[in-house]
Amino acid sequence: MARQAHYEELARQLSAVGVVKREIARMLPPDCPGGSAGVLTLLGRHGEMRMSRLAELLAVDISVTSRHVAHVADRGWIERLPDPADKRSRILRLTPEGQDKLAELHRRSTRLMAERLSHWSDDEVGQLVHLLDRLRDSFDDCRAGPRTTPRTAPPVPVPVAEAQSDDSDGDGTHPTTPRTPA
Repeated sequence: MARQAHYEELARQLSAVGVVKREIARMLPPDCPGGSAGVLTLLGRHGEMRMSRLAELLAVDISVTSRHVAHVADRGWIERLPDPADKRSRILRLTPEGQDKLAELHRRSTRLMAERLSHWSDDEVGQLVHLLDRLRDSFDDCRAGPRTTPRTAPPVPVPVAEAQSDDSDGDGTHPTTPRTPA
């Protein structure tokens, strides 16, 4: 278990991540604010779904989700189809234009990360990805879902002595043993 001071510093560092999030938001096209980008990203990652599931994945109220959905639908990036299982519900699906917009968002965010982290090694970027993935898993993030791209860096290896020293749940694994990507 980490020391208390590490948890305190982690809380400070996570608060400072707001700077990174704001810079990412600034790279979004003017016609695609953050909520719209979230809708496109989740539909791209998880495929078609009901509005209620999208609200759950966005972790916002259905009324907020409805506004985001209206925005992307008005631009032709998604379509709202009748749900065959429940005619009162709609299934949301990316259109080809929405897939193009999502590809643009991916290009922009990848370019930004490559620029800002150009002085990082591949191993360092891989470690950050791995640790952020573990952090998200520790908070049971329902948005995690399957990855749409393979990991570009191998999992961070665990030193043998460390792996042998902490099998706290007795299942033969170590809390930092890399897991297979979803």
